[in-house]
Amino acid sequence: MRIIAGRFRSRTLEAPAGLGTRPTSDRLRETLFNVLAPRIEGARFLDLFAGSGAVGLEALSRGAASVEFVERAPAALIVLKKNLAPLGIEQGFRIHGAAVGAVLRKMKPATSNPDAAFDVVFLDPPYDGAAEYANTLGLLGGDAGGLLADEALVIAEHRRKEKLDLQYGLLSRTRMLEQGDAALSFYALQRS
Repeated sequence: MRIIAGRFRSRTLEAPAGLGTRPTSDRLRETLFNVLAPRIEGARFLDLFAGSGAVGLEALSRGAASVEFVERAPAALIVLKKNLAPLGIEQGFRIHGAAVGAVLRKMKPATSNPDAAFDVVFLDPPYDGAAEYANTLGLLGGDAGGLLADEALVIAEHRRKEKLDLQYGLLSRTRMLEQGDAALSFYALQRS
């Protein structure tokens, strides 16, 4: 695994041992960031179920203003911190070592400070955690929707064969890309 582009291009990344964490492949990450390219410079990025941090680190490498990583698995948190250290990144990121739902419920809505809203949210729960997809997307389309900028994109990586719903509260799927066994579903807010 490596960072594909930007100021940390070609830096190698570690991944947690075992099958509990499944890092986003380099190829799928490249596809994701080709789509996100016009949005990433200066963006506030939220990396949910961050694992090794590869997606959030790619965002930082390509010019995101800040990244918040959310991961609760102790082994993945150790690897995430190991991946940050050699890059010399000391600011512009925050690590939440807790469950995604708990973190989303605790974060302050951006209504009082629109500059604190997330522009891009990426989630990649374990493929077998179907409930995690529904719960997280449901929160982002509902009670935690105040964390999202008006033009925010929420992207979920999932098995290609496992279709996610078209709508989660105020989030509506706008696009789906398939690559190998994986897929990326893109959601946007549909506010009245």
